[in-house]
Amino acid sequence: MRQLKSLFTIAAMALAVLAAPNLAKADKLQDVLGSGKIRVGILTDAAPWGFKDDKGEIAGLDADLAKLIAADMGVKLELVPVTGAARIPSLLSDKIDMLIAGLGATPERAQQVMFSQPYAVVNLGVYGAKSLPSATGKKPDNLDGRSVAVAKGSTLDVWLTDNAPKVKLVRFEDTPAAIAAYLAGQADTFAENSAIALKVQDQNPTKEVELKFLIRQSPAHVGVRQGEQNLLNWINTDIFFNKLNGKLGALQLKWFKEEQSLPTL
Repeated sequence: MRQLKSLFTIAAMALAVLAAPNLAKADKLQDVLGSGKIRVGILTDAAPWGFKDDKGEIAGLDADLAKLIAADMGVKLELVPVTGAARIPSLLSDKIDMLIAGLGATPERAQQVMFSQPYAVVNLGVYGAKSLPSATGKKPDNLDGRSVAVAKGSTLDVWLTDNAPKVKLVRFEDTPAAIAAYLAGQADTFAENSAIALKVQDQNPTKEVELKFLIRQSPAHVGVRQGEQNLLNWINTDIFFNKLNGKLGALQLKWFKEEQSLPTL
């Protein structure tokens, strides 16, 4: 009998060892609440989403939303600067807990990232001087032979490559470099979202920035790693809550000069 009990004990210990990794693994929401801190990935070169202000501090719509989320969650906030290309890799490598960086949802990205309900929406398009012709249809024929400055590897770069073969794409490492090229006269137009185009116009009142071709509407979402459903549910609840109490609309008005009607995911 003692030998049988010993076998049962050994078997139970073995099962406990096998189950331990699953039992020990808390979900990301519980990890954040337990640590009392949330790490949020933020762009710092894409005003008004995220940028460095005159004091060298991270500002913008995404930074303000991160502060709101951290306050509602009751935890300290750590803003982690990320680049456009490193946004998703930073999330997947657990350098950040969530991503608030003007992130658009695509089927390809959804294989790696779970997207919240939209917290803002912008238009993707090509912008240039008023003297340039605007598109009259759904094709960018007005841009044939024109040079378009664009951030390399961006959604806009991919779309224009696939759909506008007669456009002369001038690719740059990031958004600021592409915009600087347009402002310096090195490109006829630039491709970006409407929020950034609005900021470019505000900062350069003598330079014309008018929509020449509308590609599509592009909502922005908070991103979390695949499988973190509890964290995603909490974020969606918080976005909904702040839509109702007007705080999200106030942020949109502050940074985009309008309160938006958001689509659903």
